[in-house]
Amino acid sequence: MASSLIVAGLGLAAAAYLGRLALQTGKIVQQNASKMPKFNFNTYYKGGFEPKMSKREASLILGVSASANKSRVREAHRRIMLLNHPDKGGSPYIAAKINEAKDYMESQGKKL
Repeated sequence: MASSLIVAGLGLAAAAYLGRLALQTGKIVQQNASKMPKFNFNTYYKGGFEPKMSKREASLILGVSASANKSRVREAHRRIMLLNHPDKGGSPYIAAKINEAKDYMESQGKKL
């Protein structure tokens, strides 16, 4: 009888400790969540790739205007490739499309 009371008391103490720990962790997560950047995923392009790269598609992939200069295109390419590089877990196909978009935008800049 006494041993069951001890086990019940230890169980109650463990539950109280875990509840306190959960509350403290929740406060920390809540504080850090306010510091996190807010993303609006509705602004991203929804749709697949076109069979042949166009200026519109290249500018959508890189996130620059269709009339962006070379330095802006290179900066956008570098930023996107750091996030999507295959060596860092990104898709090789996506990386190829990003590179194709950069090449297309740079070649269009030479013609102008």
